[in-house]
Amino acid sequence: MRAIYPGSFDPVTLGHLDLIQRASGLFEEVIVAVLRNPNKQPSFSLEQRLQQLSIATSHLPQVRVTSFAGLTVNFALQEQARVILRGLRALSDFEFELQLAHTNASLSPAVDTLFMATAVGHSFLSSSVVKEVARFGGDVSHMVPEIVAGDLIELFNQPV
Repeated sequence: MRAIYPGSFDPVTLGHLDLIQRASGLFEEVIVAVLRNPNKQPSFSLEQRLQQLSIATSHLPQVRVTSFAGLTVNFALQEQARVILRGLRALSDFEFELQLAHTNASLSPAVDTLFMATAVGHSFLSSSVVKEVARFGGDVSHMVPEIVAGDLIELFNQPV
């Protein structure tokens, strides 16, 4: 069975990677799908985010990294994925994620949403927290893959 894990991944964190790695043990293929959203101004270009994810998941043969635009459920149907993966860090994530899951189910009952709890050690991570720490020169090496840490230093012009 094939699953997709959609998101902006701006940037990818170790929490994202934990979920990807665990999901790769559950599904024949996990498609990590970076959303091209014209309404958002990401810190990293689409190409950079795809590269970061490709490098960070290169050790997982059942993971494919790509991008998409439009409705997630339509992309899932296009890819013949029956599952949309969503990570939950805290109870506060659940209400929003449940609303998305119900919306997707109303659009296509053929696609289910699977919620996976983030590992406890990564439950504080979010892309916005990582960027805020990096913006002010904090060490993010325990929050993101090595490639992303370097890209954040470059983005915010912080000394190594």
